[in-house]
Amino acid sequence: MTAPTRLFLLRHAEVETRYHRVFGGGRIDMELSPRGHEQALALATWLRRHQVDAVVASPMKRVQQTLAPLDGHCATPHHVAEGLREVDFGDWTGFGWADLKAKFGVSAYDWLDHLEAGAIPNGESAATLRARVEPCVREIIRTHHGRNVAVYCHGGVVRMLLSILLELPLPKFSAFDIDYASVTQVELHPEKGHKPEVRLLNFTPWRDLS
Repeated sequence: MTAPTRLFLLRHAEVETRYHRVFGGGRIDMELSPRGHEQALALATWLRRHQVDAVVASPMKRVQQTLAPLDGHCATPHHVAEGLREVDFGDWTGFGWADLKAKFGVSAYDWLDHLEAGAIPNGESAATLRARVEPCVREIIRTHHGRNVAVYCHGGVVRMLLSILLELPLPKFSAFDIDYASVTQVELHPEKGHKPEVRLLNFTPWRDLS
């Protein structure tokens, strides 16, 4: 039986307090909070119990800091992929979730619908996001066929990756939490025509931290 390709889709850990529930996206290169560094260590500890053949990561600081405790676990250095940067939230950048209604007349909870419609002023649309994320994941699958790959990225990018792999509309993923330092594991099986199976969804190894 041919081994499946396993993708560990990993969101970065908790960011600085001043950016909680703020649309930072691809324009604000924020750092992790002290708790975020603890979460990153817990995530790396969990991953070290699994075979990880390759690591691909967003270049953004919060992702690179989340990845740091895992460095050296793989035989090869991690690869930085510009296409995995977080969504560009355009004019929403820097606004808190509670402020979005007053400033733009929209609910922050509907952000995936606005992304899908290309309605974020001066920001990305789902189409432009997909245009840069999909080549990354297709290349990962092609290059690391039958291997285990850790993909360190962002909440918006994890949702887009799931949309691509599961062939579901992006707004459907507003029903799923993608927590800080979470693992979503997707397997692609050759004998099933590379149909994806979600084996873990939003698993948080740090949850029991005090």
